Amino acid sequence: MKATKAVLHLTVGEPMEATFARATAAMKAAKQGKRIKPYFGAGFDDVGEMLSVFTPKRWELIGALRESGAISVAELARRLKRDYSNVHNDCERLIEWMAIEKDENGFVFAPYSEIVVGMKLPDRRAA
Repeated sequence: MKATKAVLHLTVGEPMEATFARATAAMKAAKQGKRIKPYFGAGFDDVGEMLSVFTPKRWELIGALRESGAISVAELARRLKRDYSNVHNDCERLIEWMAIEKDENGFVFAPYSEIVVGMKLPDRRAA
């Protein structure tokens, strides 16, 4: 499966509803014929939530998929020198969060050329 030039945006400190609103606005603009970059995103309430999904091992897994292209979970586990069931669980979790995908043959792949992590800081309180 060929990786796209699409970018996955992960935002910390922003509810998922705001992320969906931004994606919906991008889709509306595209329907109106405006040229836009593909927008895919996920929002997390706090850093802990984001780090529970995107662990160091999972970042390594995403990197391995970018290098290899679409492969079976078993082959990915061999390349990462990790237990199959742990890699399988990591893949399932990353699929839920749109960071990786599974093709029609059941192979997993990383469809994004870039993953951007941003953090929304709290608004300043009025005096």
